[in-house]
Amino acid sequence: MTQSRTLEKPIESQEIRFCDLRSQVDIKQLQELFKLTAFWAQNRTQEDLEIAIANSDPAISVWDGDRLIGFSRATSDCVYRATIWDVVIHPDYRGLGLGRKMIETLLNHPRVCRVERVYLMTTYQQGFYTRLGFQYPNPSTSMVLYNHTRNSSHSGQQKVSSESLKE
Repeated sequence: MTQSRTLEKPIESQEIRFCDLRSQVDIKQLQELFKLTAFWAQNRTQEDLEIAIANSDPAISVWDGDRLIGFSRATSDCVYRATIWDVVIHPDYRGLGLGRKMIETLLNHPRVCRVERVYLMTTYQQGFYTRLGFQYPNPSTSMVLYNHTRNSSHSGQQKVSSESLKE
């Protein structure tokens, strides 16, 4: 996809490509892109990003030559629900329609296109997503469980064995 553009900073090439292969995501570049664009992803490690991408399908990356300039991923059961995560576009490439194209590519992916509902969370970009057809069906339904088991011991918690579930 070639587009004409007026930007403050020069762009390395005029060839923008979208890729849905998780194996092609450059983790180091992704980590740098998050540090530059996403306050909510500043402390993500390369190891954790690898795990997240391995457990997401699709993962859409956007490239200008060898430079990672955009990323989004989803998790899906392929029928009922999908959730979009981690949508970022490099600041030098915003306003060119690449974010829209990236989300459309993700929504048209075979693992997402049939699902009944596609969810996403955003802090400041509600207007962008409403222009893509997302809506607020019921703002009071969003809930979260903060799972701190990765960083704490399970002391004080009762363990339930599979044998006790049979009773």
